[in-house]
Amino acid sequence: MNQTIDNGGTATLDRPAEKTGPGKSDAEKQEMQKKMEAAGTPGPAHKALDAFVGNWKAEVKCWCEAGGEPSVSQGTAKAAWILNGHFVEEEFHGEMMGKPFTGRSLMGYDNTKQTFNTVWVSDTQTAVVTSEGKGQNGNKVITLEGKSDCPATGRKDMPMKTVFHVISPDKYVFEMFNDGNKSMEITYTRN
Repeated sequence: MNQTIDNGGTATLDRPAEKTGPGKSDAEKQEMQKKMEAAGTPGPAHKALDAFVGNWKAEVKCWCEAGGEPSVSQGTAKAAWILNGHFVEEEFHGEMMGKPFTGRSLMGYDNTKQTFNTVWVSDTQTAVVTSEGKGQNGNKVITLEGKSDCPATGRKDMPMKTVFHVISPDKYVFEMFNDGNKSMEITYTRN
């Protein structure tokens, strides 16, 4: 840096020229735009979610105690692509503790994080349950992890794992584990 004296006798420092204008060059802006478009474009991992699209009959098994006998109920599900093929939305109608319920899930793939993600809500709870994870075996198995609170016991941040197994074009199995114990299994068969 150089020191100069202006006409008023005040010393000033000359600083190196700083970048002025809108901040980024046009080339930098175009590169950022390309990255944003790539991150927002569905790809091969999204195609794997086609396995869950359609109308389904569901057999639901729920375990209240590890190693105990499950309660078994029936349900239906309808899943479709939304938001220009970015997410699969499922509406599930079933029975929980002897009462009918409706739930909705969104499932997608985050290109930036390279993880599958789900969001679950239902008319039996006020919580939003989220999970994320990876696919294996050509995304025929998708394992997601998250945390949930149990209103019955008051436990907070219980580890939760869900696993989707694509068996065939007309069948898949969803498993849920809480604290390492299987709590639910849903077998979906295409209607």
